[in-house]
Amino acid sequence: MSGQNTDVIPAQRRGARQILAAGIGNTAEWYDWYIYSFLTRYFAPQIFPGDNALAQTLSSFAVFAVGFFLRPIGGLLIGALADRWGRRNTLTLTILTMGAASLIIAITPTYASVGILAPVILVFARLVSGLSIGGEFAANTTFLVESAPEGRRGFYSSFQYVSTTIGQLIASGLATVLTLTLTSSQMNSWGWRIGFAVGALIALVGLWIRRAAVETHVPPVEHKPHLFEAIVRFPKPSLLIIGVTIAGTISYYTWTTYLPNYAEQNKVDPSMALLISTISLAFFGAIQPLVGSLSDRIGRKPLLIIFAAAFAVGIVPGLALIRSGPSFGGYLLISLLGMVLLSGFTSISAALNAEIVPGRVRAAGIGFPYSLTVALFGGTAPFIGTFFAERGNPGLFGWWVALLCVVSLVVYIVMPETSRKPLAD
Repeated sequence: MSGQNTDVIPAQRRGARQILAAGIGNTAEWYDWYIYSFLTRYFAPQIFPGDNALAQTLSSFAVFAVGFFLRPIGGLLIGALADRWGRRNTLTLTILTMGAASLIIAITPTYASVGILAPVILVFARLVSGLSIGGEFAANTTFLVESAPEGRRGFYSSFQYVSTTIGQLIASGLATVLTLTLTSSQMNSWGWRIGFAVGALIALVGLWIRRAAVETHVPPVEHKPHLFEAIVRFPKPSLLIIGVTIAGTISYYTWTTYLPNYAEQNKVDPSMALLISTISLAFFGAIQPLVGSLSDRIGRKPLLIIFAAAFAVGIVPGLALIRSGPSFGGYLLISLLGMVLLSGFTSISAALNAEIVPGRVRAAGIGFPYSLTVALFGGTAPFIGTFFAERGNPGLFGWWVALLCVVSLVVYIVMPETSRKPLAD
């Protein structure tokens, strides 16, 4: 564990409180990102000019991707701040900025009222959000895993995606309620704004909860790490994190973010797609601790290998089945199976990353390469999928995902097992 001393030990004794303090930030951060995806079909015509609904959706997903490209910068800058200033203080900063970004989107004027300023404001909010979430992950991952007792890092790590899934679940559930209770006209004019206003409220709750968190990392008084120390001194761990993350991020954003939109683009009823997404996300969150605990027993590698191999082989036929217009039960079964396989990565991602990078530079050392990989391969997933659909070749997207899974599969096979090693200082 980073910085083994009497000041850090209390963090391992506060178990559930530490998990909650870390988790509420993930919930706030990812609620915002997913409410954007779920409601994009309603606000895109209000923010972007033109009459082509697919082109407007493509524009909104392009902005979604732009926000992701601030994540590496946030991971580096805010991660370095967490290494120099402590995890707890940094997590307060990230949740404040995330709440501000949500509020900005909630009050963004329409294109009809302010013209080109509307998409400019939206882009600005996504940039703030991207910077915040890159830093949130960097500080949050280290805080959560450093709070874990020896032999339970996989279990603690799993709550990274439990809380993330709760945020997605709230977003999916709220989107479902809004679409079922409001008319299309109401959703297009003002209903979508409710989703982002709720995001700002969640951030305020998170700020209050994090006041009780205990710091897990006491920065050195002298010789504090400089901004690029993690990259310069530890290039191999940085490259390893990139290789580990490629398959996980493309699969995660495909299966949890883009899948409802993919289904809608292929004539699946939007209400059914959102309902199945909500059920699948609840199931996904529930199984995370089980898989994380399993990794503490059998190691990280077996789960990673099974995940990547299964997605590499199954993603193309899985998406083809969805394009064929399956029944409610068929679509749900496909979605749940993907969630089981995906948990082999998500439940242990935080632990694996923390086990790769030394404590002195852990936040920045994880934050930059991880967020860069997510920006390049995860944030662009909805855009690439929509692009293929617009060109009349939606099936190509599955092959793209499969290729990236093969890349990470090779990394998983050759990398060393990390679950039995103590965290390096």
